[in-house]
Amino acid sequence: MEELKGIIFDIIYRNEENGYTVALLETDINIITITGSFPSDLTNETIQMYGKYVKHPKYGEQFQVEAYSILLPTQLDAIENYLASGMIKGIGPSTAKKIVETFGDNTFSVIQNNPERLTEIEGIGEIKAKTISESFINQLDIKEIMMFLQSHNISPNYAVKIFKQYGNSTISVISENPYKLAEDVFGIGFKLADKIASSIGVEKHSSFRIASGLKYLLMEGAAKGHSYLPQSVLINMAVALLGADKEVITLEIRNMAFQDKLHIENINGQECVYYIPYHNAEINVCNKLISLSSIDFELTEEEIEKLLNVSQQDNSIELTETQNLAVKEAIKNGVTVITGGPGTGKTTIIKTIIDIFEKINKKVLLSAPTGRAAKKITESTCREAKTIHRMLEYAYGESDSNLTFNKNEDFPLDADAVIVDEVSMLDIILMNNLLKAIKLGTRLILVGDMDQLPSVGAGNVLKDIIYSEAIDTIRLDKIFRQAQGSSIIENAHRINSGNMPTCNEKDSDFFFMKKSTNKDISDLIVELYTERLPLKYSIDPVKDIQVLSPMKKGDAGVIELNNKLQEIINPPSKLKAEKVVGKVIFRVGDKVMQIKNNYQLPWNIHIEDGKDIEGEGIYNGDIGYIIFINEKDQELIVEYDDKKEALYNFSQLDELILAYASTVHKSQGSEFPIIIMPITWAPEMLLTRNLIYTAVTRAKNLVVLVGQEKYLEFMIKNDKIDNRYSALDLRLKQVKEFYNWE
Repeated sequence: MEELKGIIFDIIYRNEENGYTVALLETDINIITITGSFPSDLTNETIQMYGKYVKHPKYGEQFQVEAYSILLPTQLDAIENYLASGMIKGIGPSTAKKIVETFGDNTFSVIQNNPERLTEIEGIGEIKAKTISESFINQLDIKEIMMFLQSHNISPNYAVKIFKQYGNSTISVISENPYKLAEDVFGIGFKLADKIASSIGVEKHSSFRIASGLKYLLMEGAAKGHSYLPQSVLINMAVALLGADKEVITLEIRNMAFQDKLHIENINGQECVYYIPYHNAEINVCNKLISLSSIDFELTEEEIEKLLNVSQQDNSIELTETQNLAVKEAIKNGVTVITGGPGTGKTTIIKTIIDIFEKINKKVLLSAPTGRAAKKITESTCREAKTIHRMLEYAYGESDSNLTFNKNEDFPLDADAVIVDEVSMLDIILMNNLLKAIKLGTRLILVGDMDQLPSVGAGNVLKDIIYSEAIDTIRLDKIFRQAQGSSIIENAHRINSGNMPTCNEKDSDFFFMKKSTNKDISDLIVELYTERLPLKYSIDPVKDIQVLSPMKKGDAGVIELNNKLQEIINPPSKLKAEKVVGKVIFRVGDKVMQIKNNYQLPWNIHIEDGKDIEGEGIYNGDIGYIIFINEKDQELIVEYDDKKEALYNFSQLDELILAYASTVHKSQGSEFPIIIMPITWAPEMLLTRNLIYTAVTRAKNLVVLVGQEKYLEFMIKNDKIDNRYSALDLRLKQVKEFYNWE
């Protein structure tokens, strides 16, 4: 790493959002262009910096700053220039000259420690002296903060993110709890926070470090779907992560439980540990479901039967016995679950339920966990459906952990019935927030496919509710005539029953193409995506084809497939701007996916001859297309569904990935005209029946599987579902049994 020292005398470009700066630095011998991330305008600052010289193809040689410290000037003329630069409020060139002439080498000391002495200078009163001192100290605070962060090996990019998060409280926050960085700043994990903690003197076996590690492990468990962890599992994980003794960890678990930070509970004879928010959510969901389901409604069986007959006549439909039962239960029960695979008539049931409620002047709200799922139900019912977040009116918060909703127990939803589709995607935290906003007397209808992959977040909500047998559940298993012509739907049900799909028949929409090696599989997928399928079906591959893979790495993994597809579909061009982020190249025209919920990211929809529509929030799994990259302003624009345009600073690009190919997990709640999927070796936990079932049911028109038949057979036989630690089903059973006993 090279070293450079000088004074920044001109800012060529500065992005206030992410701190990226291009500036001219005057050294003792020449003038050099520097680039880097700085939290504030450093004009006239003396900088000691470390980095490397790079050759920019357009702007020539530059010094790329990787670390730096700000030095206060020592020469009197430099001190005067610094004060006159405009950085210090209340001081112009003439005042700066007077201050330096009066106090000389002691100028900075007087301003910082004895600002009342500034009143000795004509034109400076007490208020102005205070303003000058406060402004000077604020600049020193920023310098001190950046030097503090860099002294702990935090890169300038992360330093800017941290400073924007905590401002002048940065040093105190990190000194008090460096592990907050892992919670509050996207991209900083526990291990980096732990290194910082170590560098500021946190002892390896300190109670504070052990507690932070335990919380991290429980949060990581939640990210993998677990509402709790068995204590023995948690202790072994903590030993591996923290290098501490089991006895020390066990004692800390007990201490945290006494402080109500954790909850310890015996579940099926095993000591289990919850992080408190997940325990509270599970308890609340159980109690609210039982309460809602216990409400009696005024409609009689005869009245419901009559309404159902009228609805069928009006809409020229004839429901099966099971569909009839589903509608009746939804009308008369406080809570009803309707579950079934593709083509089993869930949409027809929803439309009938809505029609009946509207006939008796009952207000119905429709919702789903994701934007794509909400759009799908809107199209199928011709009624507006919102994401659950929008329906609950999410309030400001930069992450899931501090998200709040305006709709809650104090301000409930104004509805007589709430219908939620794709419930398999609901985690326990979101379910808890949804139920808080539903007042007693409102019917709740939960619709979903219990055989899909479970939620990305903690819990096993839909399956737990069904397995508990505490809530009325209607299972749909008949495939309807209009769906029977689709090999996709028939094969989805075959797969779900443990049977191999029927492939490659004449006029089929379901194909299996055999290839033996991962390279051959990958090459054929690229050929299908870029040439064969677009030519045969006259489609736009980027918009109409989605490659789904079980894994991220390897020749047939998402990362490599994205690179290959991008190279052919959207190659480099002098006419297309691009931005390199780590090993990923983002280019105008690329298909991308948001990989974290960002509730504050603004978007707008341009309306010709009208006022633009504005909003906030882009969510994990949303797919869009890069339409603009500006290297100078360090900005990138992605266009999402419904023409929403979201502006990203370059510092936010760790929230995006290429999306020509994506994991099956990321595709939940979405539907694509065509899906292509590699079928090859992967870890056993990924080669499961519910994964291949979920992938196949994402396709509307065509499925193409590429690979080895033996792995397809293995997936279909492997109906072992990765065990999730969740106890909602047990709680529902216990509460239901208690009420029945009473």
